[in-house]
Parts: sequence; C-alpha cells; structure tokens
Amino acid sequence: MGLEIVGDLALNVILSGLGPKDTAKVACLSKRFKAAASEECLWSKFCSDDLDLASPLDPLGNPAPSFKAAYQIWREAFGMYPWPLVKRVKRCWDRLKNWLAENFPEAKATLRKGASEADIQQLEKSLKVKLPVPTRILYRFCDGQECQTDDFESIGSMGLIGGYSFCGHLVNVYLIPLSHIIMETKEIRRHLDFPSRDKYVVVASSSTYSEKFFFLNCTNGQLYVGTKNLLSDGEMIPCVPNALIALGHGCNSDQQQDGMLLWLEEHGRRLHNGIIRLRDEENLKFINLFPEEPPLCSIAVTNGVKIRASAVFIPELADPESDTEKYLFAYSIRMSLLPEGCVINGMTFSSCQLQRRHWIIHANNVVVSDVSGEAVIGMYPLLHPGQNEFFYQSCTHLPASPGSVRGSFTFVPGRLVDPKGSPFEVVVAEFPLQRPDYIF
Repeated sequence: MGLEIVGDLALNVILSGLGPKDTAKVACLSKRFKAAASEECLWSKFCSDDLDLASPLDPLGNPAPSFKAAYQIWREAFGMYPWPLVKRVKRCWDRLKNWLAENFPEAKATLRKGASEADIQQLEKSLKVKLPVPTRILYRFCDGQECQTDDFESIGSMGLIGGYSFCGHLVNVYLIPLSHIIMETKEIRRHLDFPSRDKYVVVASSSTYSEKFFFLNCTNGQLYVGTKNLLSDGEMIPCVPNALIALGHGCNSDQQQDGMLLWLEEHGRRLHNGIIRLRDEENLKFINLFPEEPPLCSIAVTNGVKIRASAVFIPELADPESDTEKYLFAYSIRMSLLPEGCVINGMTFSSCQLQRRHWIIHANNVVVSDVSGEAVIGMYPLLHPGQNEFFYQSCTHLPASPGSVRGSFTFVPGRLVDPKGSPFEVVVAEFPLQRPDYIF
C-alpha cells in the first residue's frame, strides 16, 4: 500500500521533497503516481529551485510548452556536465545579468547568447587546447560580449568587468566571444616567447587603446593577467587564489571550479554588495573598479567636508622584477560638502575651496613618500552643499605590498580669492595599497 493511500496534496508535498530525479522514478510505479509526478506546480517548483525560472524557458530564453518540458530541455542540453556545477554557473550568470538589468542595461544588451558545444569544440581544435569544464559551461550560458570597437564612446565603456581611468591610462575590460578568442589568442601567441604559451587562451581584454589581457591556463585552470613585461618576458600574475582552484578528471566531478568561474563569481559579489559601482562621467557610463565601501574605501568627515578614498592595483603596468616600481596603484579621491555646509567653530559657510594637499605613503610600514603641494591635478575644487562629488584619480608606484596612503587637504572657507576665515585641515583617512587576492 504505502503511498497509494496518501492524499493528492500530501503526495505532491512528498514528491516535492524527493526532487526531480526521484520523482521521475516514482512516476514509473503507477498511473496515479505518473499523473501526480506530471503536475505543473511540481515542475514549476523544481525549475524554480534548480534554475531560478519563474516561467518555462529553455536555455536560450525561448518559451517551453511546460515547466516539465523546460526542465527536461535543460537537463538534455547540459547532460554532459555535472548538474550541480551547471546550476552554480547559472546562478553566477543570473547574478551578473540581474545587476546589469537594474543598473546598466546598455551593457546587458552586449551579452551574447550561449555558445554551442560545436562552437567550443571548434575553439579547442583551432587552438589545440581543452577548456576546463567550468569555463565550458560559462560559455554555454553566455558567449562573451559584443564590445570590441575603436569607438570607445559608443560601446567600448560597456565591458562587463569594467575599468578605470587615471593619468591618461584608460582601461575597460570585456569578455571575449569564442570566435574572437581564437583570433586574439593566435595573434598574441606569435608575440609571446615562452615554452608553455600554447596552454593559454585570451578570455578578456580592454576595449580601449590601453592594453590589458586576461589569459586562462587550460591546463591548471588559473586565470592570469599580463604585466608590463607580458610581451617581452611573457610575465603574468594569477588573478584568483591558487588554493581555491579544483579541476576534476573529466566531467563527473561537481566540485570543479576554475579561475574563470571564481573570478566571475567574485565580480558578481562585489557588484551586488556595492563594493564597486557604476560611474557616469560626462554621460559615459562604465563599471568603476575603484572600491566604494569600507574597508577598501576610507571615509572621513572634517568640518562638513567628506573625503572618500580608495585604490586599485594596476597589473598591466606592474613590474614585479623591479626593486623600486614593483607595483603600481591608481587611487581615486572623492570629496563633497555635506548639506549643512562647512562648519568651523560653530560658524557655517556655504562653500569652501581646496588649496593644498599632503600625502604620506607607506610600503611594509615604511614611509616611502611624503609629499606636499598646491592643488590636485592642477585644480582647486570649490565645494558647495548638494553638489555631486568632485573626484580625481592619480597613481603611485610601490616597491612592496602591502602599503597604505593617508594625508590631508587644506581648505579655506569661502573661496581662495575671497576667504571667509582661516585655512583648515581636512583628513584623508588611511586607505590600503595592496595586491589583492582577486585581480580585475
């Protein structure tokens, strides 16, 4: 007897707990179980739990006849891969796409549909590599971006990974489609001169005139970024912690994770948590890699003047073999005046203007630079309550990591040409300069 005497509602609850695989087995036991196991509400739950689908869609986003049909299509499409890993990759892409849809729909529109197995096999044949399983699944869901262009202002700022701008150095990184991976990898391999170069494929690069290349090592699964010495020495830096990479033998291990998957998951986490955000500069939107939240971003308020400061490691200009310029960090300073204005000794002023700056830079707890000077990048920003932040970027080399920067700005209440009081110091709280575990 057993389940035969269980009511329909209770049976549905039981099947829901069994999951799709065991539900399919139960359907073979009797006509009643087969009917119960085919209920649309049941497969709607399975699609929601496994694939986060609110409507029956196939992997390409096309409507399916039912939730059960949709689930079967998904399982058949990815049948050669570990299902838990497929679900994990889908969650990774969903998180990225959901953030883009809400914050940067223009960039979301550049994402291509998933590649086919034939497309992946063509790449592997052309480049004589075998892509790690997690990366294969990533490309099955999304075949990179349509972002490569010489017209940066029209589309080149829409890289999924984002970038930065400082001292004339402009970077914006996008994911490369499989067809472009073949072309770019063949081209750059001709310029690299080290024995294992054929293990690497280019998976992401900057869409600007400032070059930055990310390489996937198809043997060990690590993701690397080229340094200043890439073309001369083949020098690269790993982008994710080596200890986290785990590759199985074949496609049966559901615990596999390579550098590409870990990298994109971490990027999605930073976007979702607001650690990095969208910036709109002169009607040009892009994902800004300067951290916006503590502890990587310092925040201090002095007399109503708010200063936010953070830095980002610039791997493509790093020189790890150098004794004095091993690391390059770009830093971003954002300053604003709170709504109550500039308040000094109980007196309120409607504006204040920057006059001087002072920086103290450490490397391994040793002061390597102590500089003072007028203005910032030749400018004397005038702050008013309610205005957008004034921000600027600059850079500094470090001989070692970790390091840090702290300092101050000298402001005058009112304007420099018409001061309303004595100059005052505004604190720039210490912010870190460190080579991160994840490099973007």
